[in-house]
Formats: sequence, structure tokens, C-alpha cells
Amino acid sequence: MKKEEYDGYCYVEGGVCAAIGFSANGLNCGLNPDKSKNDLGMIYSEKLCTAAAVYTQNKVKGAPVLVTKRHLEASGGTAKAVIVNSKNANTCNADGVDIAEEISGFAANALGIHAREVIIASTGVIGQPMSVKPFAEHMQELAVGLSKDGHTEAATAIMTTDTVRKEAAVEFKIADRVCRLGGMAKGSGMINPNMATTLNFITTDVSISVEMLQNALKDSVKTTYNCLCIDGDTSTNDMVSVMANGAAGNPEITADGTAYQSFRLALFIVMSELTKMLAADGEGASKFLECSCAGAPDQRTAVMVAKSVIQSSLVKCLMFGGDANWGRIMCAIGYADAEFDMNKVDVDVSSDAGTIEVCRGNSVILPFSEEKAAMILGEKEITIAVNLNQGEAEAKAWGCDLTYDYVKINGDYRS
Repeated sequence: MKKEEYDGYCYVEGGVCAAIGFSANGLNCGLNPDKSKNDLGMIYSEKLCTAAAVYTQNKVKGAPVLVTKRHLEASGGTAKAVIVNSKNANTCNADGVDIAEEISGFAANALGIHAREVIIASTGVIGQPMSVKPFAEHMQELAVGLSKDGHTEAATAIMTTDTVRKEAAVEFKIADRVCRLGGMAKGSGMINPNMATTLNFITTDVSISVEMLQNALKDSVKTTYNCLCIDGDTSTNDMVSVMANGAAGNPEITADGTAYQSFRLALFIVMSELTKMLAADGEGASKFLECSCAGAPDQRTAVMVAKSVIQSSLVKCLMFGGDANWGRIMCAIGYADAEFDMNKVDVDVSSDAGTIEVCRGNSVILPFSEEKAAMILGEKEITIAVNLNQGEAEAKAWGCDLTYDYVKINGDYRS
């Protein structure tokens, strides 16, 4: 996938360690029987950070979600570290909250900080008992090994059915101060977000108040992670957290203005890049899908239309099979939870192999070449462009096709 370019913003390496004052590490503590695979990760800031998070709205919430929310409330929206594990979600366990608190304590002791300054997250099998022993035995080693280069080890530690690490970072300026913002994400299946998705950790050296950080995160989630659909399932452990340590030295952002908008765009850029990586690495995926909706009367309408197409299982199957059954796309647009005139809608489907005009303003599917359609749908990245022609708002949503391998992966997930 090509990264979108933005004036004044430069992509850099380093993920969660791109910003000044952050280090990370990851290792295998025994949760994953494959000793070559990391299953425990840590991110640490030398300075106390303002922190914000959004969480899954599934009524069943993992214990780490509940504990992180409790910690951020108790600390007044501050944190210094993240501790995260894979293989076990610590969800639907009777003692899950106690375990999450105990693990937070292990991390705090190893780092010399307070437990309420720890953001904790878990991913993996739901309803599987969790022992604190692996955490107790390896936490000190994890903390001692923290480094500026440890972002790759940490990003690897949160992978479950992911096939690649997901990291992104940008450099930009606020008030002539060079700032950086970076993140890492995990997620391949059980992705249909509502206020958060998968596990995502973002760090920045920008100085910003808790209130403005939370506002920026909530706004960015709406047009990035919440516009992602792999399979229609919303996880119990979804979380997106941001830590800002102020090490860049910019005047603290406490209100809307040029500095806030610069920060908000940096956050959007990193979150949208991570979102696209998550979509491309969907469980069993063979194709990356993007649906853009332009010409909408408002942004909510644009988001709902784009998401409706991306969420459609039949559209996903169409893309997998390369079957130009455009009626499935029209159907998905038509049942979007939004008000608009379907008789003004234009639709195109394109890839590097070309573009096909599906309809022009009257819901009638236009004649097309099956041979050309097969070439377009045979590519690995496909775009569905919808123009409602009823306003100026626009949005994008991302996902992947639905393949036989998705069923195979989830039919044998616990192994």
C-alpha cells in the first residue's frame, strides 16, 4: 500500500519509540509455547505522560480494559508505561481483574513507578484461565531490556494471527519544535470496531493537556479505526491508548488552534496508516479493500455508506471470487444507516488494472466488459468509489475479502 503524503509531515522509523523519551521491549514469557515468538511487551516513558484511551463497547469487556480505565481515572489521565500480552485475553475469568491488577503491580515494581501509571492490555483466547507466574518471572528481564530499538520486539509481542508487525510514525513541527508521533497495532480478525479496535498503542513527545488529547483521539477514531471491518465481530478487549510526554518542548496545547490541528492531523495520519495495515492483514485475506464515499451531505453519512460497503459479507465474497456482481455493492449502499437520494449516486470500481463505471445517478448498473472486470478484480488492492453527489463531506473505510482461509483459521483458533 502506498502511504498518503501530507505537507509538513514526514514518515519516520521507530514506531512507539520514534518520539523522544520512549523505549520498549518484548520477549517470550511462556504464554506462547513457541519460544521463538514474543508474547509479552512493554512501552515506557522516562517522563510522566498525559494519557487518553478509548475502549470496546462490547458489553463483555476484558479485565485489562476495566483495569486500564480504572488506572487512568485514578491518575487523572496520566501514565508512564504499557504492559501487554498475547495468547490469553484475560476475559470472562472470575479473577481477571485481580490478575490484571497484580500484573500491573509487577510492571510498576520493575520500573519503579506506581501501578496506576500502568496501562494494561491483553489479547488472545477468551475464557482461558491466566496464571500470573510467567509475568512475575519475566517482568524484570523485560524492564531491564527496554531500549530505543525495542519497538520491533514490542510490536511482535502483540501479534496473534497477525502475519506482519504493524508500526507507523511521523515527524512534524509545532511552534518550530520538531515533534514525533508513532504507534503500533495488532489485529487480524474479530474486527468490527465501535469506539476502538484491536490493540493500538500510540506515543508522542508533544505537550498536550489530557482534555485535548482525549478529544483528538475520539475524533480520529471515528474516521480511522471505526471505519475498519474484517469480519463483523467486535472484540471484548479492543483498546486504543495514547501517551504524550511533552519532551519535544512545545508550548502545551490546551485549546483548539493551529498547534492542536497540527497534532490532530499527525494522530490521524498514524492511525489511518495502522488501520490500513490492519485491513490488509485480515485473517486469510488475499485482497485489500478501500471504499471512499464523497459528495455526502455530512460526514456521518459518508462514514456510514463507506462502512456499509466494507462490512458487507457478500461484497467481501465478490472481491475474493473476482465475480463482478455489482448488485451487491449497490445493495450495501442502499441499506446504509443514513438518509440520501440513491438516484443521484455514482459508483466506480478500480485497481491498478483500470476502472469500471458501475452506475451513474439512477441506480441502474451500466453495461461492462467481463474481461476488464476480471482484470480489475484480480489485483491485490481494490477501490470502490461512491459519490453521493449531495454535499461536500467525504470518508473512507477499509477491509479485506472473505476467504476460505478465514474459516480455517477461526475453526481451529485455540490451537
